Amino acid sequence: MPELNPSPTRRPGLAPLARPDGTLAIVAMDQRNTLRRMLTAAGRPAEPGELRSFKADVVTALSPAASAVLLDPEFGVPAARDADALAPGCAMLVAVEPAERVSWAGEPRVRRDADRTASWVVGLGGDAVKLLIQLRPDRPRRAGEPDLVAEAVDAVRAVVDDCAASGVPSVIETLLYRLPGEDPLPARKRADLIAESARILTGTGPDLLKLEYPGDAQGCRAVADAVTVPWAMLSAGMPFPAFRTAVATACDEGGASGFIAGRVYWQEAVALAGPARQQFLTSAGRQRLDESITAMAGRARPWFTPGRAIR
Repeated sequence: MPELNPSPTRRPGLAPLARPDGTLAIVAMDQRNTLRRMLTAAGRPAEPGELRSFKADVVTALSPAASAVLLDPEFGVPAARDADALAPGCAMLVAVEPAERVSWAGEPRVRRDADRTASWVVGLGGDAVKLLIQLRPDRPRRAGEPDLVAEAVDAVRAVVDDCAASGVPSVIETLLYRLPGEDPLPARKRADLIAESARILTGTGPDLLKLEYPGDAQGCRAVADAVTVPWAMLSAGMPFPAFRTAVATACDEGGASGFIAGRVYWQEAVALAGPARQQFLTSAGRQRLDESITAMAGRARPWFTPGRAIR
């Protein structure tokens, strides 16, 4: 795909989401269908009330140490509001992708809800918009088929431009997927595709990219070469020791500004309820978050630092 021209509108910046030093320590609790599946697998109820209760417990326990939390509008936002769970000074990102995904011939297809605008997010009490897409930048385009890459980029550009016009930060999350019939991606190819996805999406001018860990220092350097906007690393359910190491590498070698991570802090709590769940989140969950912040200390690039800053 040819290089894209950045949006001409002025980016509002990430100050609402950042720590005082300009780095990002964001807890993700926007899972909906994933959380339902996790609860069911753990033998726990998965009805709406349980989703709201779980999300309120996570926000109560972890938002005091986070610079922001990422929530879904269906369960997370009302749960945090009704429980008064969000700590003072902790910002809120709101996920605007529809909970139910669509596909074409077995491949995920990006769908944007035009009613979930930046103004709508502000009306919910949000400080920023987050859009998740699934993208395969190397997807072959065949006659008679939709261009899924172009569709994804168009959806991202629409969200970014809407946010810029409203003065609301835009956060774009991208995940790879396997093409139909494809074997698991080799590590090096996966790293290259993460960097290429970042290159394509940085051209739309988002305030922040939320990216998968590209596997190693070489992959992180490739991402640094690909982006001209800040990026943060997601956890994708990694074991915590591996995640902590990856945070340091992403910051040292890739110029990451921090992390936006969820399951790595709270996944074991899915099997718990009541005081036991709250105890886990305020002890083990909070300790992991604190250790993640320590791992990026002195390494993460402040979001406002221009250019490629690698140690």
